[in-house]
Amino acid sequence: MPHKYAGGCAHHGSYSDSEPIDNHTCHCSVCKRVTGQPTTHVVLFKHGDLTVGGAGNLKRQAFNDQNPNGPLELCVCEICGAPVMVDDKQRRIRVVVPNLMGYDRQKLPATYHAFYDPATGVPKPDDGRPVYAGFHPDFVMPKGA
Repeated sequence: MPHKYAGGCAHHGSYSDSEPIDNHTCHCSVCKRVTGQPTTHVVLFKHGDLTVGGAGNLKRQAFNDQNPNGPLELCVCEICGAPVMVDDKQRRIRVVVPNLMGYDRQKLPATYHAFYDPATGVPKPDDGRPVYAGFHPDFVMPKGA
């Protein structure tokens, strides 16, 4: 039976049948460094809502190289090197980047812009979606396991 949202690589399928808890276009410097993209469409699921086959075999590295002991880890396939997810050591969230992790971005459209900083000199987005300096004001990070 197909899952509501599915992605991953040929060696590590990932899926969720639950709705994401947040879905935005990120403008932060960390996402820019990690992805090489000027903005990054990110989708956050509660940790237990995103299943990754063989997650224990994934190669893990600090998501933020300037905060190597931070809670987030970029997880890539140990065979093909494809990014599969960003995992939270505190077990609050799991994050996917649809265009890099095999997900259909039309099924998971970003609803706002996050971490926009006008000091970067980048023009403020004007696509009609709200723009915030951080997460959406109503967003609450789930408690860890």
